[in-house]
Amino acid sequence: MLAATPIGNMGDATERLIGLLHSADVVAAEDTRRLHRLVQALGVTVTGRVISYHEHNEAERTPELLDLVRDGATLLMVTDAGMPSVSDPGYRLVEAAVAEGLDLTAVPGASAVLAALALSGLPTDRFCFEGFLPRKPGVRAGRLADLASERRTMVFFEAPHRLEPMLRSLQQAFGSDRRAAVARELTKVHEQVVRGPLLELLQWAQAGEVRGEVAVVVSGAPETAPTRPEDHVGSVNALIQGGMRLKDAVAAVAANGQVSKRELYAAVIAAR
Repeated sequence: MLAATPIGNMGDATERLIGLLHSADVVAAEDTRRLHRLVQALGVTVTGRVISYHEHNEAERTPELLDLVRDGATLLMVTDAGMPSVSDPGYRLVEAAVAEGLDLTAVPGASAVLAALALSGLPTDRFCFEGFLPRKPGVRAGRLADLASERRTMVFFEAPHRLEPMLRSLQQAFGSDRRAAVARELTKVHEQVVRGPLLELLQWAQAGEVRGEVAVVVSGAPETAPTRPEDHVGSVNALIQGGMRLKDAVAAVAANGQVSKRELYAAVIAAR
């Protein structure tokens, strides 16, 4: 079983989670120290075996956990916060269990993705989760170029100390006026949601230190996407600033914006 754990407020723990933490034969935890703090806060006694299962050992631990399930053990998988396998360990275990036809179920609960989306004030009827953006500027710029025409609301995660450069990258790729929201410390005492255009959010992040877990929600591209080569010059320059070669940047933006590479290249040169 995959079980969601509270993302901050212990009051969000479900009765089902509490019961399974007590009764499961095996509890696989991303961080056993955090599991210990969780069960202490919930007043639960774990009676089963506790196994560490994280990104650095999941390849070797997955067969061991599957063996336990085959032998009849009830396995509960938890991560530090939220649902396992969503920007957390767990996918490899699920993939292997599905391949073998083993029974799986999920215990729903708190979700930073859905909480941030609901509080953002942005459209919620269609959305996509993009997790953490690549750290390398060139790779990040390429990913954002692919998302520049995404019509759905987008949800990202980011570390607080990398929020400012992330917002700068979003502003360069999507434009200063694209609406967005930064949600920090969701469900906790100091919960805060800051909403506004990307430029305003970047200025807010520059004005002071941002602390706590962060989710960033960005509105999708407007229905009337630009079609002239000149309208895409800014996107090309953003990719170049991120370290991409001119030729590759033009090719990426042209494919995404459905414009001629030759005409776009000429427009970029003319704008210099």
